[in-house]
Amino acid sequence: MKKLLFAITGYEYLAEKVLALGHCERGEIEVSHFTDGERYQRILSNVEGREVLLIGGTVSDSATLELYDLASSLVSYGADSLTLVIPYFGYSTMERAVKPGEIVTAKTRARLLSAIPKSNRGNKVMLFDLHSEGIQYYFEQDLYPVHVYCKDIVIEAATRYGGDNFVMASTDAGRAKWVESLANDMGVNAAFILKRRLKGDHTEVSAINADVACKTVIIYDDMIRSGGSIVNAALTYKNAGAGDIYVITTHGLFVNDGIGKLKACGVIKKLICTDTHVNCKDLEGDDFVEVKSVAGLICG
Repeated sequence: MKKLLFAITGYEYLAEKVLALGHCERGEIEVSHFTDGERYQRILSNVEGREVLLIGGTVSDSATLELYDLASSLVSYGADSLTLVIPYFGYSTMERAVKPGEIVTAKTRARLLSAIPKSNRGNKVMLFDLHSEGIQYYFEQDLYPVHVYCKDIVIEAATRYGGDNFVMASTDAGRAKWVESLANDMGVNAAFILKRRLKGDHTEVSAINADVACKTVIIYDDMIRSGGSIVNAALTYKNAGAGDIYVITTHGLFVNDGIGKLKACGVIKKLICTDTHVNCKDLEGDDFVEVKSVAGLICG
C-alpha cells in the first residue's frame, strides 16, 4: 500500500510534485478560518493503520503550529507511522545563544515538534541541508531526525553549468568546509573569501584563497535571505578575474527583493535553487532562475 501524503497549506505545491512521482497517495484535509482568524482543520482521509508523510516547512510561527496541530491529529486518528518532512527549518538563525538571556528558538521549536504524540511505529523528521548540523540533535523523545543532503542536486547543477574548468566557491570561510566537500566530490578546486573585521559589522576582503582568473565560478550557499552576501562575493570573484559566475542555493528566501539585488549586480549569469521554501513559487517563468525540486528526495 502506498504512503498517505498530506501537506500544510503553504506546501501544497511540493506535495503535488511528490504525488506526480507515483509513490504516494493523496491525503485529503479541509482547512478554513473562523472570523477571528482561528484555523479550522479536518482530516478527511482515513489514516488508521497507514504510513503517513506530512510536508510542512517552518517558514513562520503560523506554519509551524499548523504542522504541529495536523501531525498530532494524524497520530491521534490512528496513523501507524508518521514522517514529518520539513524542507526548510526556519529557525536556524537562532541555533545557539551568543549573549546571556538569548532564546535559542531552533531548540524550542524542535522541542515543540518533539511533543507530537508517538505513532504506533514511531515518528521521524526529515530535515534538508540544515544551516547548522547541530540542529538535528535538538529533537527529543521519540522523534527521530534524518538530515537529508541535497548534494546530488547541487553537483548536477554545478557540473552542468561549470563545464570542464570551474571553481566551486563560497561566500566566506565560514561555509568553506561544505563547499570544499562539494569540490572534492567533483574533482575541482574550492575557493573562499578571507575577510577582516574593521569596525562593528563592517568588513573588508583581505584575500581569496584560490586562483579564479578566467575561470567559471560557481558560488554555493545553503541559504540566501536578502542576497547581500552573495552579491558581495560575486563582485569580489569578478574583480579577481573570474569568468562566468553562477549561484546555487538550497534554500532561497529572497526577502527584501533578493532576486532583484542578484540581478542588478550584473555579474551573476544564473541562479539555481531548490523548492524547499515557499517563496520559490514566485519564481516561475523567471529566466534568471532555475528551480530544482527536492520531491525525489522525499518519496522517490
